[in-house]
This record gives sequence, C-alpha cells and structure tokens, in this order.
Amino acid sequence: MEPVIIIGAGLAGSEAAWQLAQRGIPVELHEMKPQKMTPAHHSPEFGELVCSNSLRSDQLENAVGLLKEELRRCGSLILSCADGHRVEAGGALAVDRHGFSRAITERVKGHPFITVVEGEVTAIPDAENVILASGPLTSDALTQAIQEKLHADYLSFFDAAAPLVTFESLDMDHAWFASRYDKGTADYVNCALGEEEYAAFWQALTTAQAAEVHGFEDQNVFEGCMPVEVMARRGVDTLRYGPLKPKGLKDPRTGKEPYAVVQLRKDNAQGSIYNLVGFQTHLKWPEQKRVFSMIPALRNAEFVRYGVMHRNTYLNSPKLLDRYYRLKKDPRVCFAGQITGVEGYVESTASGFVAAVELAHRLQGRPPVDFPQETALGALALYVSNETVEQFQPMNVNFGIIPPLGYKVKGKRNKNAELSRRALEILAGLEV
Repeated sequence: MEPVIIIGAGLAGSEAAWQLAQRGIPVELHEMKPQKMTPAHHSPEFGELVCSNSLRSDQLENAVGLLKEELRRCGSLILSCADGHRVEAGGALAVDRHGFSRAITERVKGHPFITVVEGEVTAIPDAENVILASGPLTSDALTQAIQEKLHADYLSFFDAAAPLVTFESLDMDHAWFASRYDKGTADYVNCALGEEEYAAFWQALTTAQAAEVHGFEDQNVFEGCMPVEVMARRGVDTLRYGPLKPKGLKDPRTGKEPYAVVQLRKDNAQGSIYNLVGFQTHLKWPEQKRVFSMIPALRNAEFVRYGVMHRNTYLNSPKLLDRYYRLKKDPRVCFAGQITGVEGYVESTASGFVAAVELAHRLQGRPPVDFPQETALGALALYVSNETVEQFQPMNVNFGIIPPLGYKVKGKRNKNAELSRRALEILAGLEV
C-alpha cells in the first residue's frame, strides 16, 4: 500500500499520522522543523504549543471538555500525551509544554508504520492520499502552491502569544495562590491591582509601542487571541471584565475582592515558569518589560519569553471542504488543523483525527464514520463544511453548533452536562 503523505507534525498532523498507523496504514510524515523554523516556533519537537499551554476546560459542562472526552475514548494520541503531562490548572487541562511535545515526538517516531521525513515541502505531493496539516504558519512556498490549486484566496487573522516569567522572581507579597470561586485546587497565582495601580497600568498599556507586524490592524485580530493592548483600547474597564476580572477571588490580605487581578498559570511541571493568562501581545519587548512590570507582583519579574505576534492563515473551508476535511473537488487531498478554520489545540487535534479515521476506513474498504452533529467531533466537522456559512471565521467548539435536546433541563450547566451525556452515548455506538 502506498503510504499516506502527511505534511506537518503539529497536533493535527501527529494525531492523523497516529490514527492511520494504528489502523495499519503506512504514513510518510513530513516536518520542516528543525531545518526551517517560523518566528513563533522555539522547539524542534512535534506538537509544539506555540501560544498558551492550556487545552482549556476539562469539564463536561463545557463543549471543549466534551470534545476532549470524545477524543480520549477514541484513543487520541494528543489527549493521551496531554493527560500524561498535565500540570495543575483548576478545572482546565494544562500541560508541561516541553514534556508534552517530547512525548508526542517519541511516540510518533517510534511507530513502525510512520516514517518521518525532515525538510520543507514546497508543493502539494502527487500522491494517492495527502493530508495537509501544515498549520496556520504554512511556509510561503506551500501557501503559494495551495492558493494555485484552490484558485481562491486564503482568509487570515493575527494571533499572539503571552509572555512567560519565572516563579522565583514574583513578589508574593502582592500575590496569592487560588482558583476562581475556590473551584478545584489553588493552581493560579493571582496578582492584585488597586484602582490607581490599574489606571496607571491601563494608561501605559494603551499607549505602549507595538512591534511592527506587516498588515496588522486591530480589526484583523481574531477575538479568541486578542492582544491585551488591543483589548484595553476598547475601554478602560474592558480588561476588568476580561482577563483581569476579579470575580470569585478574594485577596487574603484584605479579605475583599480586588479592583483587578492578573492570573498566572503554571507552564511546566516543576512550577518554575508561569504564563500570564490572557496576556497575548505584540508590544515591543522592552515595552512588555516596562508595562507588565507595573503589576505589583511583577515588579521584579524575570521574563524568560516575551509575547510574540504572527499571522495565522486559514481556508474558506465551507466552500472548499466536506465533512471529512477533504477537498470537494479533489478528495485525495485532506486538510487538518488550524488551516481549516478550527480554532484551538483540541479542535485542531479533532480535525486530524476525523480526517485520518475516514481515510483509514476508505482505504480498508469500510464505510466512513459519520460522526453525527450531536457529538462534538461531528458538530465541528459539519460546521467547517457548512456551505450556508457566509462569513466564515475561525471558531472554537461550542454547544451552539450541537443540536438542542428534545426536552427541557433546568439550568445551563445541567443542560450542557446532558448534551455531553447524549453525545458520549451516541459515540459509544459508533465503530471508530
């Protein structure tokens, strides 16, 4: 059997390679790192988490929690590695990003049905089956090749990553460990700001000098990864209702809710490095140091990585792809990952999973697995391929794209839990 060619060993590509290989399908996995890196990448490992180290909520009352559970039950490589390298994050699944990526790399490279080929791919391979999982940072040459094939323009948005600081450099006299509403364990470092401190911080943030990013304008930013300075420019209290909201947190020094709170989340298993939650940014690095050090607990913070900004590129998928992430006009070619317009680590993984499972079934002469819309896997695939979506933008999985229950359940959390129960029950009846 001719191997399936997969381009890109990110979350989607690694998941797709694993699912095919586990079903006895040979895979040739191409990855341009470490020979060629992008400004957002720092590691040669597979499945590198460029932005946050959080895979978001792990609760079944949340749609991404359901998607993760569906993937777990279907034997996902990415979820297995994430669960094996989790760090404390309250009700969320966050990982030690380096241990996580190493685990993915070792398992993929160690699989007898996967051959890894290093180096940039500059054209769509002329093979029987190809999965393009080159990611939102697809190289210029391959981007050009895709555009020529599709005869259609990409859509694009700008994405940003948050800075990392060392724990030992934090001033814990102005911070404390807690999770919001004391939910779960006390996994976040909470850095309080008083009203005057917040006002000075907000003023500095909105006037700080941004790094030059070609083609960047505030309106081109994807809402899910809004740079903190762009968010701040929307109004003086915008941050206090967003990443700096104090709700559910009490400062142990005063016993009261602070005016604003910056949360830090553990970025590695040792707890030596923390991520500034919601602080994606494209400010110049000296400006990041100056402005973020105005937060009392970060006055002497050691920044081990500053925030960066990069352009993400995605397809107008509803017009191009079917429910299996295949090109409608050339089904031998599949796309997977953020290039399809799914937004988020787990969603990218899910797209690679669905594309690979369908392809494996087709190659083995079996009927496709049509994940129904009642499942998160199916709802996401059907949204991405829904031709009636006219203004397509990247989107996280959510319960709004899943059909409602045929009966009433009191309370939003109870309703969402029931939607998840229904989805997992349906999933159990599928031959995946």
